[in-house]
Amino acid sequence: MTLRLLRPLAVFTTLAVTASAQVGTLLLGHMEGEAYVSPTGEFKIPAPVLPELGGLITDTENVVTFSDSFNTHLSIACFPLDASQKWELDTRGRRDYLLYFFTTFVLTDFQGRFPGSNIESARFLPELLEGSLITFSLLPGGSSFETKNSVVDAPPANPVTAKRGTMLFVRNRYIYVISTELAERATQRSTYHKTVEEENTLLSEQLINLGGRFVFTGGKAAKP
Repeated sequence: MTLRLLRPLAVFTTLAVTASAQVGTLLLGHMEGEAYVSPTGEFKIPAPVLPELGGLITDTENVVTFSDSFNTHLSIACFPLDASQKWELDTRGRRDYLLYFFTTFVLTDFQGRFPGSNIESARFLPELLEGSLITFSLLPGGSSFETKNSVVDAPPANPVTAKRGTMLFVRNRYIYVISTELAERATQRSTYHKTVEEENTLLSEQLINLGGRFVFTGGKAAKP
């Protein structure tokens, strides 16, 4: 099912989907073998990057980011639903609440960092993780791969418009926001010719596959 954006929404608040750099032994979460465990112990997931290939894991209390120099830039946010957010969920229903959360917090954050950012489309998947929303957004100058692949450490003169796929769902009174970039737009540039439908399929497959790798531990796996 495809949803249309109703209207631009609201002001960014303290639920911003951003991450600060905490690397290696400075992680607030921890590693169990090859799996990353969140600081609260709410979830663990096999790390989608490899250290030997330049993979990095950075996190805050609520957001973890996985990245490498090839084609991975992926963040997982896990926020507790406070009383107001629980009310919004109960009042709106799951599908409309997830769209509300995306437009109010996530898209507003994108627009604050990358002016002109907008949502192309969104799909609600009722069978995925008890109801998930996948959105596709365009972020002018918002690629994480251009500076990584640039000869100098300055942004290019004609920055590419990055495309992000974002998946949102609710589990155990937490809202999860998973966001990933389609790296090929920046790494291939002039040779890149995928259609919108092909891009959406690639991003959807990545997000759905990742969603199937979560282990929800309900806080029981937190580091002592």
